[in-house]
Amino acid sequence: MSSYYIMKEMPDLQGTGERIVYPQFAHIEQTTTHQLAAGIRAKSTFSEGEIEGLIQLIADELAHELAQGHSVRLDGIGTFTPALALRPGKEREEPDGEGTRRNARSIEVGGVNFRVDKTLLYRTNALCEPVRAPWKPRRSSQQYTPEERLRLAQGYLETHPYLTVTEYRKLTGLLRTAATEELKTWAADDGTAIRAVGRGTHRVYVKKMKNEE
Repeated sequence: MSSYYIMKEMPDLQGTGERIVYPQFAHIEQTTTHQLAAGIRAKSTFSEGEIEGLIQLIADELAHELAQGHSVRLDGIGTFTPALALRPGKEREEPDGEGTRRNARSIEVGGVNFRVDKTLLYRTNALCEPVRAPWKPRRSSQQYTPEERLRLAQGYLETHPYLTVTEYRKLTGLLRTAATEELKTWAADDGTAIRAVGRGTHRVYVKKMKNEE
């Protein structure tokens, strides 16, 4: 499946004047547990409920093992390792041992580090088909105006048969609800040359033909 990427400029923190760019996914979609379970169900004999239950059991057992200070390795996925930190508002101990000494109540699991399994990285690379985004990257402090987003949608439909909410989110950076509502607005406006086709989750947006205007 194709995924859009952009070339993003790295901040010149050292003041060298050298411009460095690196590839980055244009927009990261988040797959829910329910969606993941649905994908697994299509490839197995388990129900979505059974799969979601198993995922929860793995999460519970993972938390139990990490709480014991254990590193957990899941073959084909990666290794999870707990990391301790001081609780908010607690001062650090001095290296020489002087001053306030921190007890167990001052310490918590502040995070979990993850190191990907090479097998997962290999499989991901085999499935990934990056395509350069047809728009230029913009700084996070800048936002597209509605007019600019409309032009992005119209430009996309010049080279693609239809536009989905997911693709519109990638183009504009809008959240799903905002992207959905804005596409409905464009489709309801005769002047945009965009119309909606289908219903519910199967709805897509296409370029309105001249005889439909």
